[in-house]
Amino acid sequence: MAQVAQDMRNIYLPNAETWVLVEGEKPIGFIALIGDEIGGLFLEPSFHGRGFGKALSDHAVALHGPLRVEVFEKNLIGRRFYDRYGFVENGRYVHEDSGEKIIKMVMPAN
Repeated sequence: MAQVAQDMRNIYLPNAETWVLVEGEKPIGFIALIGDEIGGLFLEPSFHGRGFGKALSDHAVALHGPLRVEVFEKNLIGRRFYDRYGFVENGRYVHEDSGEKIIKMVMPAN
């Protein structure tokens, strides 16, 4: 998983369209997009369950339409969020660098 974190910092985020959510002057979360794919959606844990992830996702959908995402099977918080938001599974594979299972998800077009 260390390689995944390093790739996120060095490859994905520098090439992504990133929107940061700030409360006061403190960044509390962000969504990073590569086209219509969510490359990363993170919130400070104390802000979970308060609608901020939905707000970031709503903004991304307004910009790019239905989105795609890949989430680690073990990421129960992320999977629960994407399920509630309306994403549906459309495939699985094993992440080569980590050996972890990945779930591919998409938003159905309305």
